[in-house]
Amino acid sequence: MLLLADGGSTKCSWCLLDDAPSTPPTHFTTEGYNPYFWDSAAIAASLASGLPVGVAPERVRAVHYYGAGVLSPAKAEVVAGALRQVFPGAQVHVAEDLLAAARALLGRAPGFAAILGTGTNSCLFDGEKITHVVESLGYSLGDEGAGTYLGRLLLRDYLRGRVPAGLAAAMRASHGLGDLSEVLDRLYSQPLPNRFLASFARLAREHYHEPYCQAAVAQTFEAFFQQIVTHYPDYQRYSFNCVGSVGYHFRDALAAAATRHGMAVGHILQGPIDALAAYHRAAAAQ
Repeated sequence: MLLLADGGSTKCSWCLLDDAPSTPPTHFTTEGYNPYFWDSAAIAASLASGLPVGVAPERVRAVHYYGAGVLSPAKAEVVAGALRQVFPGAQVHVAEDLLAAARALLGRAPGFAAILGTGTNSCLFDGEKITHVVESLGYSLGDEGAGTYLGRLLLRDYLRGRVPAGLAAAMRASHGLGDLSEVLDRLYSQPLPNRFLASFARLAREHYHEPYCQAAVAQTFEAFFQQIVTHYPDYQRYSFNCVGSVGYHFRDALAAAATRHGMAVGHILQGPIDALAAYHRAAAAQ
């Protein structure tokens, strides 16, 4: 059996492929395991408890994990070590989530691929490997286009009394927002501040009928194009392709931003796991 993972910072989507192609895949979801916020022991414990009933770890012969935060060998090993604990008989392959996006969106064709979820990532792909990346710089310095960036806009305006009353009430109800000192504690002293910021993107979607939220989403995507996409060489030669919950749920606004910047719109997917499964099925058949 072959196990695939698309690991974001908030959640990880898994797909278990049986050796018999006619057997339907098994899908399940766990927490996201960004190694900047998790160690091997915690990942292994969470994953082991999150396996569906009937999934036998000893039957998994290979794991292809694509995830956020695994660019350095040390961070990749944090995840790989956890996977070897849970699946001791499997070959373990760990690669960045951006490669998963490129393979899911483009297959073996060259082009542009992006991730717009909790965080931002993007690249040019030559059909085999990633050839150029404009760094997103993470939620503290960048992540334009992502949930963290959109959430930062909403939270900043909330604290300054600039969001509509209905949205402000929803932010208080869903997050228990207190005074400024409590919010700053969530951002600077509590774990997973990137998830905290990105969680406000859901409220922007629920209140998208309000012009304020439409403007915030447009500002988020405009910043993504101005600060990241337009800095790729000859970017208008490529179609715009994207995976990720923020890009997908606000896909009309995202497509409009791509069109404004002279890019044809290709695929905008909520997640890459199904297309990634097709990619690995095809690779195994060769």
